[in-house]
Amino acid sequence: MSERELDGRVVIVFGAGSSGQGLSNGEAAALAYARAGALVAAVDRDAAEAGRVAKEITATGGAALAITADVTVEADVAAAIDAVVTALGPPHVLHNNVGASVIGELAATDLATWNHGIAVNLTSAYLTCRYTLPHMLAAGRGAIVNVSSLAAIRDTGYVYPVYSAAKAGLNQLTVSLALTHARDGLRANAVLPGLIDTPMVARQVTTDIAARHAASPTGRMGSPHDVANAAVFLASDRAAYVNGVCLPVDGGLFARSA
Repeated sequence: MSERELDGRVVIVFGAGSSGQGLSNGEAAALAYARAGALVAAVDRDAAEAGRVAKEITATGGAALAITADVTVEADVAAAIDAVVTALGPPHVLHNNVGASVIGELAATDLATWNHGIAVNLTSAYLTCRYTLPHMLAAGRGAIVNVSSLAAIRDTGYVYPVYSAAKAGLNQLTVSLALTHARDGLRANAVLPGLIDTPMVARQVTTDIAARHAASPTGRMGSPHDVANAAVFLASDRAAYVNGVCLPVDGGLFARSA
């Protein structure tokens, strides 16, 4: 395996920033793609975060472009893709990392909250794929990596039906794209993180970090690097015949019955 297996390829990472102190899945992915030799477009709705991640990449000798965009706003997504194509060239890899947990029972969830959860976790990927696909189809190649969640396929101990439903939709969007465009030279796969130690956990999910570590079969949460390494593999030529896969990265949690 070459350490620069994505050398010269253009990768767009939507949700490249961090929502708090510590390494996020999006930032880890952006850094991992850069280490693999890719030209990385770090996209985030927070301009400071997009810039910080891009600077981190360039400081270590990589190539990066910072772009500010809200993935729930169609005009922002379209402009972001145009900016990438103009500055770096057509994208080879689209990495959708944007997501947000919405805690609460369904009966206590109003329509605005439901719609927001679907927009952030599912519609965002529809928009990024819609505007990226024409460039990949024209080139006859491309890889889409969607960051879903283990909550899309099993209960994880948290009550967030909006999040679970949206991520389940993201899984099937991934499968549909994979089969629709398999003969066009495109691949689409999803990574399903389990209990990962990210800044979002304490802000949106739970403050009982010790219990979350203990809930993993390994006795510890995974790292954003674990998610990023899986994503780079799925984006690379090593996964050239891997298509339509929803891959749990969860220390074995999916395999445990209870």
